Amino acid sequence: MRKMKMFLLLALMTVVLLQACSTASNNSTEGAKEGAKSVGGELIVLRASDATSLDPHFITDIPSANIIHGKVYETLVAFDRDRKIVPLLAASWEQKDELTWTFTLNKGIKFHDGEDFNAEAVKATFSRILDPATGSPQRDKLSMISEVVVDDPYIVTLKLKNSYAPLLSILASQESSIISPKAVSESADQLATHPVGTGPFIFESWKSGQAITLNTNKEYWGAVPKIDNVTFKIVPEDSTRLAMIESGEAHIADQVPVTDIDRIEKSSTMNLFRTEGLAVEFIGFNVKDSLLSNVKVRQAISYAVDREAIISGIYNNVGTLANSAMSPKVIGYSSETKAYDYDVVKAKQLLKEAGIKEGTKVKLLTSDRKERINMAEVVQSQLKGIGLDVEIQVMEYGAFISEITKEQHQLFISGWGNATGDADYNQYNLFHTASMGAPGNHFYYSNPEIDQLIEEGRSESDQSKRNDIYKKAMQLELDEAVYIPVRNYEHLAVYSNAVKGFWLDASNYTMLSGVEIVQ
Repeated sequence: MRKMKMFLLLALMTVVLLQACSTASNNSTEGAKEGAKSVGGELIVLRASDATSLDPHFITDIPSANIIHGKVYETLVAFDRDRKIVPLLAASWEQKDELTWTFTLNKGIKFHDGEDFNAEAVKATFSRILDPATGSPQRDKLSMISEVVVDDPYIVTLKLKNSYAPLLSILASQESSIISPKAVSESADQLATHPVGTGPFIFESWKSGQAITLNTNKEYWGAVPKIDNVTFKIVPEDSTRLAMIESGEAHIADQVPVTDIDRIEKSSTMNLFRTEGLAVEFIGFNVKDSLLSNVKVRQAISYAVDREAIISGIYNNVGTLANSAMSPKVIGYSSETKAYDYDVVKAKQLLKEAGIKEGTKVKLLTSDRKERINMAEVVQSQLKGIGLDVEIQVMEYGAFISEITKEQHQLFISGWGNATGDADYNQYNLFHTASMGAPGNHFYYSNPEIDQLIEEGRSESDQSKRNDIYKKAMQLELDEAVYIPVRNYEHLAVYSNAVKGFWLDASNYTMLSGVEIVQ
């Protein structure tokens, strides 16, 4: 039996004290002038693209989750700035055995629609996502839960089907956001456009393609934000976003092209926040495609891509060379897994063995982010060197996400932002057969051996044994050339001198609760 009990006040004090990983000369407090006073007001955060949904049970991308996670919605537990699990809606918890977890909830918390937060609300939320009729693409992320038992109005027990080592980490992720039971029962179909949670910000409006506005929750049960509201404005052009921050027209942009780093660092009105991420950028293969179903073709393409040239030439060495789909910051990562070296001779040989003719066409799909378009052009050039004719397809981010869930693409450039920091979130969602499609397996890869390894990793409590399991799985995925790992992320954000208290976490969530606008 293992008992874990922590108190919210101490956790919140810890969050304030801990320092995020950032550049030495530009951290979240240096933007504001010494002695500056908080003025409330509207915080304007610029985004390159619109959200795809605001329903945590249907969001499958971190940019969309970023609008509501920790802002409109909260979870039973949360990550602090040091990536440690701390209490949030739950005041404490106890693991009674490998299959039984009991949570004691904080009292006196209200949802934004006036409903009480209690054990019944927790049950309603998890029952919704676990109900097959809901059709949530996130269902499998919580499928280890067999039953939610209300022991008391403020005590709830989660009973598991099998041991699940990273339970707390998934409960801290956006998929486990606790939703108003009234909204679940009366207007579940509206949650995609009208979220209702317990968080420090209340949803106000969503003008599609333009802006999403959240108002500060003046009745918030925790520390009330010092701003009046936050507006996420959609500004697709990189140069326009930066100009708006520089001029003071906006306050934060969390999607910064690497080509703008020098300009930001030399600016007297802007500041740069940098932090190592949990995400990995990769080139993926739809292994069900008639051309790419041949492992030799996938291996040939893997050998033909000069990954180091992409990192230095496209990303200006922001981020590091990836050796798998798992970042070094993720629990379960192995430095011993080996991706394909750059070897054009070997690539040509494999294509010849596969019977692929010179000039064979293949499509490469990417979102409209500047660096990814540039990467696509480099890959196009590199694959031309082995006789493949690459057609680049560029789509707006939401359309891109939709397209890779339809199983019609071939090659694609994407990334996986690990929201929990645990290997299971990476492996199960990217490579398990049950995750094909919207949940994350856009490779449409299915391997019974991989499925078994992933399931073993989920239930194994010994971390050393888990590490060995994931190392074996990751190497097999690489050997079968399911994807080409390119870059371990370094997340970047730019913020104005008028902003104090802003930071990015390793999942690339903008942390806004403690932000102030000062003068």
